[in-house]
Amino acid sequence: MEERPTSDTVRTTTAVEIPAEILRLRGSIDNIDAAIVHLLAERFKCTRRVGELKAEAGLPPADMGRERAQIERLGSIAQASGLDPAFAEQFREFIVGEVKRQHRSIADERDGSSTDGPDLFA
Repeated sequence: MEERPTSDTVRTTTAVEIPAEILRLRGSIDNIDAAIVHLLAERFKCTRRVGELKAEAGLPPADMGRERAQIERLGSIAQASGLDPAFAEQFREFIVGEVKRQHRSIADERDGSSTDGPDLFA
């Protein structure tokens, strides 16, 4: 017959094992968050350079083909990774918003005017 844990065992499990696991998991979460921030910084360096090159070449900031391809690609990656594709799309839209802001700023710096129309994913 299996022995049931006593209240002391439950207290020990709750007070020692679970908080230790929570602390370990929180440490992992903190490391992942730091990696995400570093990756985003690198990503924005790349998209800023793309914006500069587009402005220099006189290319429009909008690239609907790129936008559609990214939506499809990231949705597939999210699905394969067990992440809700709708959440991945919201996250992508958030990032794209910053890219758009940067590209508008770059275009404005280049020609002193405001860019009209959509400014899409690099």
